[in-house]
Amino acid sequence: MIIIPVKENEPIDKALKKFKKKFERTGTIRELRARQAFEKKSVTRRFEIIHAVYIGKLQRELTQ
Repeated sequence: MIIIPVKENEPIDKALKKFKKKFERTGTIRELRARQAFEKKSVTRRFEIIHAVYIGKLQRELTQ
């Protein structure tokens, strides 16, 4: 359960923004989308490796 402390006289928009940010950090939507279709572990691992290579390449370009 997500609890958002709301101060007195705080606009509802600000409280909603806090809620959205906290909800996004929990990863609930990401997990829900991942569970919609089964993906084999080998496929998941392959995408993780491809992503790691991509991030490594970006970091090497930044340091040069």
